[in-house]
Amino acid sequence: MPSSTPAAPHGYYGRHIFFCLNERKNGEDCCALHNAQQGFDRCKAKVKEAGLAGPGKVRVNKAGCLDRCAGGPVAVVYPEAVWYTFVDAEDIDEIVESHLKNGNVVERLVLPPDVGR
Repeated sequence: MPSSTPAAPHGYYGRHIFFCLNERKNGEDCCALHNAQQGFDRCKAKVKEAGLAGPGKVRVNKAGCLDRCAGGPVAVVYPEAVWYTFVDAEDIDEIVESHLKNGNVVERLVLPPDVGR
């Protein structure tokens, strides 16, 4: 039976997903300009709705700049260190269901390793 989260023997949560919500005041491209807040809000609600939130499970976190602006909006899931980009609610739903709940990386949304700032 798949586990909704990996064992967290040394940590409080099994998985964290961090969403870059950085907003640049100088007009440079940033995740905030690409609906990052909506992605964060959607993920938080879906994780809670699925019963995945809480100690030993999943924590949805806000982050400042994750320095991968060219792929924005971005989110990263730990402990696996999988970087995602997303464009809509369906992408967020798939990340929650496939990765956060069932431990399966959503390959089509993985941010290529050469994408930086």
